[in-house]
Amino acid sequence: MPGVIVDCGIYRDGRRTEGPADFSDALDQARAEGDSFLWIGLHEPTEKEFELVTSEFGLHPLAVEDALCAHQRPKLEVYDDSLFLVLKPVEYDDTADTVTTGELMVFVGDSFVVTVRHGQANPLSAVRERLEKTPEVLQHGPTAVMYAVSDAVVDHYLDVADALRLDLDELETEVFSPVGSAMNTAGRIYGFKRQALEFRRATGPLAEPMARLAGAGVPFVHEGSRPFFRDVSDHLTRVNEHVEGLDRLLSDILAAHLAQMGVRQNDDMRKISAWAAMAAVPTLIAGIYGMNFDHMPELSWTWGYPAVLLLMAGVVFGLHRFFRRRGWL
Repeated sequence: MPGVIVDCGIYRDGRRTEGPADFSDALDQARAEGDSFLWIGLHEPTEKEFELVTSEFGLHPLAVEDALCAHQRPKLEVYDDSLFLVLKPVEYDDTADTVTTGELMVFVGDSFVVTVRHGQANPLSAVRERLEKTPEVLQHGPTAVMYAVSDAVVDHYLDVADALRLDLDELETEVFSPVGSAMNTAGRIYGFKRQALEFRRATGPLAEPMARLAGAGVPFVHEGSRPFFRDVSDHLTRVNEHVEGLDRLLSDILAAHLAQMGVRQNDDMRKISAWAAMAAVPTLIAGIYGMNFDHMPELSWTWGYPAVLLLMAGVVFGLHRFFRRRGWL
């Protein structure tokens, strides 16, 4: 499995040590030493490739199925021989205004941690490097890895939330700008709302697993790690508050945009109505004098034609001033 296993290491007293190249032998060594654990990282394994890991680590078949399908909500499952945590790392492309999510599964059991990654979002390499520089954290065993991975994912949520808020401020400025394409703005608002919803699907369901890990009664979790998981839970609460605020603000911006479009349409209709009224008066007069009758007023009057033209111009001028005062033009 050279293309599937990203990294595999044995950690003793918080420090990485040399071990067998085969992860089955490495797991036996970690369990024999008692104060060691094995951390193996996998990237998008197939069912066949994951069979050996499943049998060696004794992973529950339901958790294995979830890890292979990679379409799960964030959750925490407790089995007899292991814990199973699902996280959804998020990446935000501010040039395309798109939120993409990956999936990260963490198995924690007796002297082992197995991480399975799907997608491009990959906080694990940085997490492993940072943990190896802090052996006092790694001394807490496999729980330290679960905490560090969760903390990295949630901290990046905060960065994504800040980036979304900056782009939302730009969108808000565009909505209330007197110039701009109304249709394009409406499309951007709906698109932004979809991205916020995608972000919310990653952050919202994770609150309950973090609360459980911060509490008591969860097996395979070191007692001293509860304050750290509480810290992650607090950060996640901030993220969810940001996401809810973004969603409410987007709804308000959309409502304001639709209201502005209605006002502009009313203004346009008033202008059209005013110009139509000014055009209707001379049309009416010209239509009356265009009828083929022998006996009509002023037909034989020399100044009748210019008088009618002046009447038309005077009425149109009066209507124009009236509509200007009313704000229709």
